[in-house]
Amino acid sequence: MFVMELTYTAPIEAVEAQMDAHIAWLDGYYASGVFLASGRKVPRDGGVILARGVSRAEIEKIAEGDPFQVAGVCAYRITEFVATKTSAGLAPVRETLPS
Repeated sequence: MFVMELTYTAPIEAVEAQMDAHIAWLDGYYASGVFLASGRKVPRDGGVILARGVSRAEIEKIAEGDPFQVAGVCAYRITEFVATKTSAGLAPVRETLPS
């Protein structure tokens, strides 16, 4: 599983100009089952996406395709982790440690 942390690198007006394209990009990865949750950070200096089901190389390629990234208005920090414990609602995405 991955935590994809976005940090805005441009004024919020430049971010807002890309918002519709960013939301369409998000929707595509929700539809494919890769994205589990996303939202704005508080304070609003970026966002967070939880993703699963792909490799590190694939998630980095996905991030490169984000319209925010393409427009140069954000930077990504991607952290991989193994979700061995979850709430009951997230049990379907629970993972086991590699052997």
